[in-house]
Amino acid sequence: MPLRDHFHPPFSTRYSWDMVHAQLPGMIAMHLNTLLPEGYMAGPGVHIGSLAELDIATSQEPPPEWEPDADGGGAGGTAVAQVVWAPATATLEAEADWRGVDEYQVQVYDVTRSRELVASIEIVSPAHRNTFATKCAGMLANDVAVVILDFVTERESNLYADLLGVVSATDPKLPAPPQGIYAVACRRRRIKRKRKLETWYHPLVIGQPMPTLPLWITERLAVPLELELLYEQTLKALRIK
Repeated sequence: MPLRDHFHPPFSTRYSWDMVHAQLPGMIAMHLNTLLPEGYMAGPGVHIGSLAELDIATSQEPPPEWEPDADGGGAGGTAVAQVVWAPATATLEAEADWRGVDEYQVQVYDVTRSRELVASIEIVSPAHRNTFATKCAGMLANDVAVVILDFVTERESNLYADLLGVVSATDPKLPAPPQGIYAVACRRRRIKRKRKLETWYHPLVIGQPMPTLPLWITERLAVPLELELLYEQTLKALRIK
C-alpha cells in the first residue's frame, strides 16, 4: 500500500494523522518481537506532551473583608499601614505554547542487561523541534541505534539534517535544500579504533512504497524493519483504504 499524505486532503478530510502515528508503534513492536533473538524485546511508547489544565476550585462567595476593631487593629492588634509594591512593566508580553512534544516511538531493550536500551525508532510528529536532533545525537553517542521516520508533509525543515549538524557530518544523498519526507537508519560503530556514524537514508515519495531499513541491535546484528509491510498492516487495522 503506497504512502499517503496524512496532512492534506483527501486523507486529512476523513482521517487524523495521529491515528496512524499512534497505531504504527504498536504494529512495529509486535512485528519486531517475532524477529528479535532471545533476550531482546520491543515496546511501543506514545507520550502526548500537552499539559493538562489545572482544575482549581474557587469559592462562590468572596472572602470576608478584614475589619479593624475599635482599637484600629485587626483581631485585637494595632493597625499597620500596608505598603503596596508595584513592579516595573514587563519587558515581554507574548502568547506562548506551553505544550510539550508528542512522542511516537518504539524502543528495543536488552532484557538480560537490566533493560538496556539498544535501539529506538522515532516517528516524527508535527510538534518536533530542534531538540529532537539533540535527543537522537545523545542516543547515538551511547551506542543506541536510531531510526527516524518522517511522514510530516506540512513542514519544510528536515530533522535528519539537523542531526547531521549536531554531529558535524554530511550525507551526499541528502538533497539541498534538505526538505521532504524520509526514513533513515543510524548507528555508531567502531571502525579502526574510531567511532563513526553510519546512516541508511531513503527519501519517501507520496504514492510510492516505503523501504526496508536495518534496525541494529548490536554492532553485528540487525533485523529488517519492513516499513511497507508495517504501514500496510497499520492502515488495515484502522480500516483505512
